[in-house]
Amino acid sequence: MKLLSFRTSAGDSYGVVSGEGVIDLGQRMGGKYPDLRALLDGNGQDEAAAHSTDAADHSLDGITYLQVIPNARRIICIGLNYREHAEEMGMDFPENPSLFSKWPDALVGHEQDVICPTASSNYDYEGELAFIMGRPGRHISETNAMDYVAGYAPFLDGSLRDFQGHSVIAGKNFQHSGSCGPWMTTADEIPDPMNLQLTTRLNGDVVQNESTEQLFYTVPAIIAYVSKFTPLHPGDVIATGTPSGVGAGRTPPLWMQPGDRIEVEISGLGCLANNVVAEAG
Repeated sequence: MKLLSFRTSAGDSYGVVSGEGVIDLGQRMGGKYPDLRALLDGNGQDEAAAHSTDAADHSLDGITYLQVIPNARRIICIGLNYREHAEEMGMDFPENPSLFSKWPDALVGHEQDVICPTASSNYDYEGELAFIMGRPGRHISETNAMDYVAGYAPFLDGSLRDFQGHSVIAGKNFQHSGSCGPWMTTADEIPDPMNLQLTTRLNGDVVQNESTEQLFYTVPAIIAYVSKFTPLHPGDVIATGTPSGVGAGRTPPLWMQPGDRIEVEISGLGCLANNVVAEAG
């Protein structure tokens, strides 16, 4: 099942992808679960699945995609989780997961524009696998960590490298610099998230191409580590890190520019695509 958040002229909603359309769960279940995070929080996935054979209410071409969980409590990102990426950045591989956080307004949805800011010309792409928590938990063991995952989605970690050099928070949180989507593919459809092919394309050219089996800290290891210091909640989004091939690791650097198109495709999860535009004003 593919679950997504979206907007139409009637307002924001969420639903199930059905072929080239979407079944509007907000219309059917909004009184009980007003958004996708509330659905996960209320363990309503089975109720959503019961509507998965309903007739579609909207075409995918007729909606505006939102990031998968627009009101996520937390967006946690893992840095330097592929050894070759650490090498290309000239950094030592961390002995423990290296974490930073993104704010919700740093992300947009599939086919929404990402913004190249006026404050920096060092706008880099980082394609990643993200997972979304489906159950609350603290001190979760690696053994049963996968039971807590609701699903997976492609993720674009847009990074402003010059700002990142003096402030990770600033460099990772420019407004509308990254994205997540187009939807969350539920965990039952992805038996092994550590065996997916991740491909990033800039203007149609492949710039990253790696299997998630090369992730050093696996999904269960990340959940176990993060849940040691903070409770995890349904709808929390965790991005697992990017492979080598980023713009900052190239000679000369390859930065995204207004007019570019960036795509992050992961086997079984779909393709997240965004156009790069200049910051207004």
